[in-house]
Amino acid sequence: MSGGGKAGDRPVVLVSGGSRGIGRAVALRLAQDGYDVSFCFRGDEQAAATLEKELDGLGARALARRVDVTDAQSVRDWVEATERDFGPVAVAVTSAGITRDKPLLMMADSDWHEVLDTNLDGVYHVCRAVVFPMMKRRAGSIVTVASVSGLYGNAGQTNYAASKAGIIAFSRSLAKEVGRRGIRVNAVAPGLIDTDMSAVLDEQVRTQVAERTALGRTGLPAEVAEVAAFLASDRASYVTGAVLPVDGGL
Repeated sequence: MSGGGKAGDRPVVLVSGGSRGIGRAVALRLAQDGYDVSFCFRGDEQAAATLEKELDGLGARALARRVDVTDAQSVRDWVEATERDFGPVAVAVTSAGITRDKPLLMMADSDWHEVLDTNLDGVYHVCRAVVFPMMKRRAGSIVTVASVSGLYGNAGQTNYAASKAGIIAFSRSLAKEVGRRGIRVNAVAPGLIDTDMSAVLDEQVRTQVAERTALGRTGLPAEVAEVAAFLASDRASYVTGAVLPVDGGL
């Protein structure tokens, strides 16, 4: 843990998958908006330590924790530690995700289950852990990170697309459940974004996607983070159950 200030000085955001990619950009953007940041990571301790230092430089307290989002108890422990050390979670952003891309006929059962367990069950575990305290306070904002694959489908990504479509339906349904308790739930649906996850794609594939995009390029994590920050904030006070594509006009 690092950063200055006392508990309660700043609102608290919880970010799953926060050490890299979109999650990292969201953590930094919300720190700029005045949040203390609790983020979890799966394996890259160096990336987590680097992000802690950057958050400290922005004046935010940071809590980095290794968490398996497929494990409900691990997630609950993280949320409890965050609220104990920092105070109530005002915003939760679920950005932990993996890919195991293969055509369905070549997909192992483990490829299916690992993606659904991480991408969809991970969202369930985080939201399940934060929503009851938010309901008691009658305030809170949840932003889930879905994908345009969950809106349109994508060949070779039946597992990933199914998980992201599930996140969209989950978010819209949860928004209807908790809206009268002052909690908003929204999703962002990124297109092809320049992250470690997309870096493994063949350059020809990346070029083809860019050519099918109205803006003619791939996106940046910071561009997704801007939309997530808007949805998390009071600027979006009358927005819930929404799914905002951030895909450059794919």
